[in-house]
Amino acid sequence: MTEEKKLVSLIIPCYNEQESLPCLYPEIKKAADTLSNYRFEILFVDDGSADQTGSLLKQLAREDERVQYYLFSRNFGKEAAMYAGFCNARGDYVAVLDADMQDPPSLLPEMIGILEQGAYDSVATRRVDRKGEPPIRSMFARMFYKMMRRISDADIVDGARDFRLMNRNMVDAILSLSEYNRFSKGIFGWVGFRTCWLAYENRERVAGETKWNFWKLFKYSIDGIINFSQLPLSIASWSGIFLTFFSFLMIAFIIIRKLLFGDPVAGWPSLVCIITFIGGIQLFCMGIIGQYLAKTYMEVKKRPHFIVASTNREDAVKIQ
Repeated sequence: MTEEKKLVSLIIPCYNEQESLPCLYPEIKKAADTLSNYRFEILFVDDGSADQTGSLLKQLAREDERVQYYLFSRNFGKEAAMYAGFCNARGDYVAVLDADMQDPPSLLPEMIGILEQGAYDSVATRRVDRKGEPPIRSMFARMFYKMMRRISDADIVDGARDFRLMNRNMVDAILSLSEYNRFSKGIFGWVGFRTCWLAYENRERVAGETKWNFWKLFKYSIDGIINFSQLPLSIASWSGIFLTFFSFLMIAFIIIRKLLFGDPVAGWPSLVCIITFIGGIQLFCMGIIGQYLAKTYMEVKKRPHFIVASTNREDAVKIQ
């Protein structure tokens, strides 16, 4: 009796990728064909694309029974698309990769080979350089990764990509974290497990334009910090303690100055500056608290992460 082949699930979030898909699919098919000892399911998650991405995915599904498509009812974001893929992936091994070919499918045989050795639960990729990326963006990215490693419990490596292959145990652990505000790089690091880092040179998009401008990346980094660190709240608390202590010192200074030298408090400009400074600190601290409250508010509403409007799989998880 022959042993059943292991199933490998490939999760590919897509958003307006009609130009990239004709380049991506042949590379995935080529990688899958070289791994004849494994079965594959290819989960394309269309995150509310406004172009012909959905139509292309339907066509691929008609041509290849391994292809599954999940078309969202609207744009829910890449994190929701990845989570939808995890919810529907049935594989013994599960991989996440982008549709723009910056995550080369040709690495899959090597990644599977590493997991098969049994020493690791996950094979994650990281870029060894940022060739082709704007210098300012690269600088802020390095600062973000360095800061996250210091202030959070999540192990996030500089240059880490979402492209990784995981065994079933790690995938089940990720699914147990059903939080609405998701930051997958942090989640991958937080759940732990033994991870092998596979380095490769940075690759540019094969077609189309990136959906991640500087402002979106900045907001994403703020989400990561808030989701995996309480340091901003500590900063707000310590700022309040410092300003309170400083104000007592200033009160004592003014009283002693008045008693010893009879010098009245000079002018209002200095007073306005102090009030403005303290008011700014207060608003800053309130903003930090507000961010945490907003995240809590979104969690307690229990809204679904995604809604699938159309799919070719009958038993698919459509709302989660």
